[in-house]
Amino acid sequence: MTTTAGEMDCQLTELKCVTALGGGHGLGRVLSSLQFLQHRLVGIVATTDNGGASGLLRRAHQTIAWGDIRNCLSQLTEQPLAADVLNYRFNEESALQGHNLGNLLLYTLDQLSARPLDGIQLLSRLLNINTRLLPMSEVPVDLIADTHEGLECFGELLVDQLHHMPKSLRLSATAQPTPEALKHLRRSDLIIIGPGSFLTSLMPPLLVDKIVETIASQSAPVIFIDNLLAEQSPAGQLPVSARIRWLEEKVGFQLIDMVITNHADKDLTLPHVNGIEADRNAPQRHDKVSLRNTLNKALAAL
Repeated sequence: MTTTAGEMDCQLTELKCVTALGGGHGLGRVLSSLQFLQHRLVGIVATTDNGGASGLLRRAHQTIAWGDIRNCLSQLTEQPLAADVLNYRFNEESALQGHNLGNLLLYTLDQLSARPLDGIQLLSRLLNINTRLLPMSEVPVDLIADTHEGLECFGELLVDQLHHMPKSLRLSATAQPTPEALKHLRRSDLIIIGPGSFLTSLMPPLLVDKIVETIASQSAPVIFIDNLLAEQSPAGQLPVSARIRWLEEKVGFQLIDMVITNHADKDLTLPHVNGIEADRNAPQRHDKVSLRNTLNKALAAL
């Protein structure tokens, strides 16, 4: 007996709260594919980026990284012009060379608001986005990797340039999650991690105090979505089973319940499903419909 698309969608439609964690490109793709959930869908976004336009703002001002939040907003808005405005980058002929308009807008709203989350919510309302985006923390922090050779690599740019997986990964200061993030995690029927850069997009939210503890205290299944193509980083050299082992060694318990991956891995003992398709215009990105259907397939298998 075959399963229709409508029957497949029922699994996700019945969920009361779904929380996804990660960075801009991968998290944005997950959120946009599940956007029909509206206010029941929450994204907890990494804010440790120190490169590109986010890095320019962070070096000039004491602020969180806005780039991944802006990227998620641009994928969630249904107005193509709004996405273009958010992603607009000033060229070398401008005094704002290298800056991104969406990042500047979020930073400005933050300066006018009591807290970063207020600015994100205001821009979301202006863009008619019902999915809620929460920064992993409202405190500016950086990612630090400690290597097996005893070196300290400060910032995402250097972490991604490592030749081997680090001995440990940490934040530069104690970062508290927003109360809203913990509330949504406690209410979640499903928690999604990935796809995205393993060390610099997926790990940072899991390094924030109380986020992993809150996930561990819940009965909601945790699904890990693997990348379609290997990333250019030390994590990209490892099979998905090794990445998950590394993650769970760092957090101290078995976090993942189900894996979505197209890559054969004889050492992957966790339940897993495959068959996810790539976007025909971007082979590194998951097709939205295929991603949604595969998540339903994973839910049915749990």
